[in-house]
Amino acid sequence: MRDPVALVFPVDLAPQSLDTDPSTVRPTPLEVTVNRASTLPSTRGTAGTTRRDQLVPAALAYAARGWHVFPLRVGDKRPAFPDHAADRCTGRDPRCRRAGRHVTWEERATTDPARIRAAWTSAPYGIGIATGPSGLLVIDLDQPKPDRGGAIERPPTEFDEPGITDGADVFAARCARAGHPAPLDTYTVSTGSGGTHLYFIAPTGPKAPELRCTAGHLGWLIDTRAHGGYVVAAPSTVAGRAYLADDPDAGAAPLPGWLADALTPAPLPAQVPAPINLRTGGAGGNERMRAYLESAMNGAVQAVHAAPGGQRNRAVYGAAVQLGQLVAGGALTAETVRAALLSAAITVGQSEAEAVRTIASGMRNGAGRPRYVPDSPASPARGRAA
Repeated sequence: MRDPVALVFPVDLAPQSLDTDPSTVRPTPLEVTVNRASTLPSTRGTAGTTRRDQLVPAALAYAARGWHVFPLRVGDKRPAFPDHAADRCTGRDPRCRRAGRHVTWEERATTDPARIRAAWTSAPYGIGIATGPSGLLVIDLDQPKPDRGGAIERPPTEFDEPGITDGADVFAARCARAGHPAPLDTYTVSTGSGGTHLYFIAPTGPKAPELRCTAGHLGWLIDTRAHGGYVVAAPSTVAGRAYLADDPDAGAAPLPGWLADALTPAPLPAQVPAPINLRTGGAGGNERMRAYLESAMNGAVQAVHAAPGGQRNRAVYGAAVQLGQLVAGGALTAETVRAALLSAAITVGQSEAEAVRTIASGMRNGAGRPRYVPDSPASPARGRAA
C-alpha cells in the first residue's frame, strides 16, 4: 500500500447548506488523510453515519469529475434540501424565496467546491449524485425483498431459472440473451443493502436519446437512474450501512449502444396543441378580452410543447405562474388552466402526478401577483369614472 498523504481543505464550519453564500462563510483548515492511490475514501457496513472528513473530499472528488452533488438527509436516502414538496412550497426556503418558485433538489445539485464545503462541513449529510445534470445513467441491480411473512421474492417466469436470484443475475442473463458481454468494467458501487450500482456515461449529441429513469424495464430487480433521478453515492451511510466504491479511481464507461437502444423511450406521436377557445362575458362576450385570454392560454401551452428535454418541468411551472396570475385576477378559472396545462404536460412526457404538483405550485405562486385584464369583471379599473 502506498504511503498516505495529508490533504488540507479549507472547510466552512458554519452550519449552512448549499444555499449559503460562500463569501459569508469563514474558512477553517481541516486536515484529511487519504491514501495516495485513492481519491474517494469509503467504508463498508459501518454502523451509524459516515464521518465528515470522508464526505468532504468524496463530494469534492465527484464534483471534479463533473458529477453534480447535493446533500441527503443524515442516514437516509431522501434529499436534505428542499424539505418540502413542490405543492407545499411556501417560500420559507431561502432558495425558493429568492427564485420566487419551488427549487428542486436537482436544480440545487452543484459542482461548486465552495458550496460543497459549506454543506458537508455543517453536518454528515449523505451524498446524492443527480444523474441527469451529471450526464450519467446508473443501472441499479437490487436484491429481492422478503414479503410480510418473511418469504423471499421469487423471480418472474421470464427469469425463473437455476442460478438467477437477484438483479445482478438477471442483468447477466439479459446481456447473454442479447449476445453481449455484461459491461462490468465501469465505476461500480456496492450498496448498503447488498445491491450494485453500475455507472455509465449517457449518450450525448444532437441525436442522442434523452434517457429517463426506469423501473423493471431491463428486467426483474433492475432499475435505472438518468434524467430526473439520483443515486446515493459512496461513502454515504443509509440505515447504518455504508455504500462502497469497488474501485474509487475507476472511470465511468460509455453506456453500450445496445443498452441505450433498449432504454430509449418510444417517441411520442406528433402533437400540435389544439387551439383553446374561451367563452367569456356571457352571451356574445367581450371579444377583445376573449382574444387576449385565448392568446395567453395558447402561448403558455405552446411554450410547454416547445420546451427541450430537461426543461419541460420548468416550462410547465412558468406557464402555471403566468396563467395563475390571470386566475388570481379573475380573468380565467383555475379549472380551465389546470386542464389545459395538465394535458400539455402529459403530452410531452411528464407523469400526471409530477404535472399536478408542478401546476399547483406555479399557480399558487402566480396567485400572489394577480394580473388583471382591463375589461374583466374583477379588474380594479372596471367601473371607474372616465
